[in-house]
Amino acid sequence: MKLTRSLYAAVVTTLIVASFLAGLWFNNRRTVSKQHQLAEKPAAVDTGKGITVDTGSDDDTDASSLPSGTVTISPEKQQLIGVRTGVVEKSIVTKELRLLGRVAPDETRIFKMKTSVDGIIREVYPSTTGSLVKEGQPLASFYSPDIYAAEQDYLIAKSSDRYGGNLQVRINEDKLRFLGMSTPQIEELKNTGKLTENVVLSSPVTGFVLAREVSPDLRFQKGEELYRIAALDRVWIYADIYEGEGRYVRPHDTAKISHPQLDKKLDARVSGVLPLFDAGTRTLKVRLEVVNPGFILRPNMFVDIELPVSIPATITVPADAIVNSGLKKIVFIERGNGIFEPRKVETGLSFGDKVQILKGLKPGEKIVISGTFLIDSESKLRGVGPGSPQSATTEEPPSAGGH
Repeated sequence: MKLTRSLYAAVVTTLIVASFLAGLWFNNRRTVSKQHQLAEKPAAVDTGKGITVDTGSDDDTDASSLPSGTVTISPEKQQLIGVRTGVVEKSIVTKELRLLGRVAPDETRIFKMKTSVDGIIREVYPSTTGSLVKEGQPLASFYSPDIYAAEQDYLIAKSSDRYGGNLQVRINEDKLRFLGMSTPQIEELKNTGKLTENVVLSSPVTGFVLAREVSPDLRFQKGEELYRIAALDRVWIYADIYEGEGRYVRPHDTAKISHPQLDKKLDARVSGVLPLFDAGTRTLKVRLEVVNPGFILRPNMFVDIELPVSIPATITVPADAIVNSGLKKIVFIERGNGIFEPRKVETGLSFGDKVQILKGLKPGEKIVISGTFLIDSESKLRGVGPGSPQSATTEEPPSAGGH
């Protein structure tokens, strides 16, 4: 009886072990079959962003010469973590640079009023720094012994000119104009024959007073600047751009200027003058020129600038394709058979969700555009050395009893 029970137990145990081994063999065969199905290359899908997307490759790649960090990922895990690849291509792109600009007077429209004689300020009219003055508007009056003496010479020459053709009269008239007397005052002297002790300083242009260095009874010397006036019907705007962006900004490019006080955007134009380099900020200072209706834009105001630039055909990739560690930026190249190689790249401008690649990639190469972060994590965890990328495979090791 005991023998029968032992024999029965042995038979049952044998059947259980056989069933377990058969199950392992069946699961292994099914896994291999799925891997072959996933390894078949599907049809490519065009994303419309210069990237052709697929989910696999049937290239034969020798993994022995690939660099450190190369990782092999099975087709099943690629599908699980959402790995997608794309073909690198060149394309023409445009970018709108959004800059902060500072308004400055047009240097060709700034008028410095300097004295040609020594004198003393007699009266100052109500126009201060920032005031809008009209052309010919009186600003101040002064007395100068040199001008007073020139007035006397002029009247003497005029009294001896009986026929109106005396050269000495014209010489003395030009001398008065050179010393600072205005044409209306010279005409008044000619018509009335009366000397004046107060010479009027008048604005040479319609504009804003930028500097005022006068006060009653102020003594001044020849060559001193009394007023500085800027015509602001046209102004300059300075904007800082990075060196990498400066190569794409060209003379006479058009831009849009906006400010809260403006009802509409103003058209501006990049000056033909080469941008100045600021060593402190490592930026280029670009100058724009803009017509200023109603003098709304004032010196030292800040405005927003929209400057579109065109980039020649260049390589761009999705931003998600780049892993930025802070010290370097890498993308993963698909080498075939589930092998992914890290490649250091140099980036340029950003265009929305795309980034320009300056160095490191060539057209036609396949890169990972989705699931990059997980592949990078796998690469760091595995720590694969050169010549042994296959050791980083994520497939499970063979089970006991497998074939």
